[in-house]
Amino acid sequence: MARILVGVQEGAAVAEPKGELADLYVRHVPAANRLAFLLTGDRSQAEDLVHDAFVRCVGRFGHLRAHEAFDAYLRRTIVNLHTSRLRRVRVEREWLSKEAGRDPRGATAAMPDVAGRADMWRRLGTLPPRQRAVLVLRYYEDLSERETAEALRCSVAAVKSLTARATSALREGIRGEDG
Repeated sequence: MARILVGVQEGAAVAEPKGELADLYVRHVPAANRLAFLLTGDRSQAEDLVHDAFVRCVGRFGHLRAHEAFDAYLRRTIVNLHTSRLRRVRVEREWLSKEAGRDPRGATAAMPDVAGRADMWRRLGTLPPRQRAVLVLRYYEDLSERETAEALRCSVAAVKSLTARATSALREGIRGEDG
């Protein structure tokens, strides 16, 4: 397999040929965009998240233990970047609320209008980030508990607990509005 040497110095980074990079992009980015959209609820943020994650994963492609597991690495990177972004946003909102004297939970993000599913999107958006991530990975990405645990870097027991708490919170929200 031919490699293209990037850089001039000895020990410089080695990148995959452009054809393989394009193939990785075509094979993995559409599914990654769907995952990121479910995590963020915003197409533009999802695309930014996927591109950042893809660049990070490709940059480390030569160091990956299992090249055939690129999708798992990409998925994990997307979840990690999303979680980091949520932390930054939370800190920014708390700081702004202290400055403005407002409650940070008062501002809600607008959810996309998905016919027939807008209510569930809203409810999913109220869950804590890890609970939302576990539901997306388990039920949308159809990952096993073990794969979800690997993506979130937690134990299988934690995945079970997060899933139970998230579904319980969704059920309670539905019962609260119906009753």
